[in-house]
Amino acid sequence: MVTAAMALIWLGMQADPAEARRPPRSPWDDLFGGPPPKLRGPVHHHSVVPLPKPRPAEAPAAEPEEPPAAEKQPPAGTAKPAEQAAPAAPAQSACRQALTAEIAIAPSIPDIHGAGGCGGEDLVRLEAIVLPDRRQVAVKPAAILRCKMATAIANWIRSDIAPLAQNLGSTISDLDNFDSFECRGRNRIVGAQLSEHGRANALDVRAFKLANGKQISLTDRSVPRDLRETVLHSVCARFSTVLGPGSDWYHEDHIHLDLMERRNNYRICQWNVYEPLPHVAPLLPAERPEEAPPREVAAKSEGKSNSARPEADKSDEEAEPEAPADTKPQPTKKRRQNRRL
Repeated sequence: MVTAAMALIWLGMQADPAEARRPPRSPWDDLFGGPPPKLRGPVHHHSVVPLPKPRPAEAPAAEPEEPPAAEKQPPAGTAKPAEQAAPAAPAQSACRQALTAEIAIAPSIPDIHGAGGCGGEDLVRLEAIVLPDRRQVAVKPAAILRCKMATAIANWIRSDIAPLAQNLGSTISDLDNFDSFECRGRNRIVGAQLSEHGRANALDVRAFKLANGKQISLTDRSVPRDLRETVLHSVCARFSTVLGPGSDWYHEDHIHLDLMERRNNYRICQWNVYEPLPHVAPLLPAERPEEAPPREVAAKSEGKSNSARPEADKSDEEAEPEAPADTKPQPTKKRRQNRRL
């Protein structure tokens, strides 16, 4: 240990005197490779920095600068992931665009896809029909129909039934909807072919109601026949299927309308417009006067003929001579005829 200490002291005494006179290293040596730079001019540590002049009172208020559009960010909590964005609304059909609020109050409803082809697309809920004079005809209850069927019903009421009601001295106010969309077979028979009601392509109409409170039932025989015939011609010109009284006993109290598509545009119009019932019952025959002679009863005449007949038979028998007892009876003419056959 002593020997090592003596060696270190000796090495320190042999160091270069120039190295001993070199000033200690500065931190600037590591950054700039040398001593810190010297300032060329005097440094004024107490110099005053000039401030801007105050803003004049008549100057307009400065508007805050808006950040660029790229730097704008939505408020916190409103940003949604891309996968959670709302899906784009499907494009509306030409029928849906044409069926505006000026024609009918018919909001769109989602498509229905049921079993066996039941349901349909481009459906609406027909709540009311708007007449050209802005009055509304309520559909009671509201009918679920395809857009094309709802448009056909609206055009029929606007163009045909509204003028007919005006000729009667009133206006139409309600349409009696007996049945619209219903997932069932034809005539509600289990296992039958799907009805057009199941495709939301049919409407059963029972009556119209006028603003004066009068109700016109399309199958009521007390309604004037010419009025019912006018309605018959109007529906058969607009719909591909019309079923009413006389078609089958399922349609005796309402009129079935639909737009079923058939081969070669085949149409069915079966509606018997019956004669109206008499308003007054037919008169009964007048009572027989007391002074009239009594009527002869058929039984008396038959009794007279029967009583006269035995006498005639008796006279004939008496006129015939009696046959001898030992002779055989001769065959009659009837027996001979039977033998010939």
